[in-house]
Amino acid sequence: MLDLVNAIKNVLVPRELEEQVDRSPKSTGSFNYDAWGYNPDTAKISLALFKQLYDHYFRVEARGLEHVPKQGRALIIANHSGQLPMDGILIGVAMATNPDGPRMARAMVERFFPTVPFVGNLLNQAGAVIGDPQNCRRMLQSEEAVIVFPEGIRGSGKLYKDRYQLQRFGNGFMHIAMATETPIIPVGVVGCEETMPAIANIKPLAELLAIPYFPLAIPAFLPAKVILNFGEPMMFDQSVESEEAVTARVEQVKDVIRGLIEKGLQERERVFL
Repeated sequence: MLDLVNAIKNVLVPRELEEQVDRSPKSTGSFNYDAWGYNPDTAKISLALFKQLYDHYFRVEARGLEHVPKQGRALIIANHSGQLPMDGILIGVAMATNPDGPRMARAMVERFFPTVPFVGNLLNQAGAVIGDPQNCRRMLQSEEAVIVFPEGIRGSGKLYKDRYQLQRFGNGFMHIAMATETPIIPVGVVGCEETMPAIANIKPLAELLAIPYFPLAIPAFLPAKVILNFGEPMMFDQSVESEEAVTARVEQVKDVIRGLIEKGLQERERVFL
């Protein structure tokens, strides 16, 4: 199996991409996995494949990457959309190939994804982790950069008619950022709303399959132009005495992301060309 992975890696992964991943090293055990299942060889193969979509299909433009710390803990907080987590993948590719300093970010994913056969292991090996607060805290304490979508399924499962309307943000990421003294890097994602637009959510079928939602959507990603705007770091101390004060800070981050989305919409001349 190891020989097969190495053979695939040698064919698919350009030397420059391999060097970028190696410049963002992670502590792995004797079998080349870390505590959350990350494997650098699988990550390199995944990155090489998605880099083609990033460059040629979604034609991503990432701005403000200089705001991402070159090392040390960071919470990457972004708006969520598109039914499937393509936004997280594209943010991850942007950070892994950042000319100002590559970072192999860890992405918090919904709990139902690891239950899909084969998908869970591949996601873990590529750097994704179940969106559990304890996982997030431990990774930040290990000086990781972690991608979090505070809207959760409220954002990814929303309908096309509600595109670019931010849903409620959970407060969990703010509590973690304050407790771990972690800078928040806000990101406005434009384009993923149009990659897999949904016109309805078939709730009875979702309940039958025990999944959060079942969208009535085109079963393929459309080639929408994607723009990622990374904002300046935001730091929050622990000088709050109520949950209302925490919510006010969450709204500050949400307002910045809303502004970055508006900026991206103004910068994007066309959706699909």
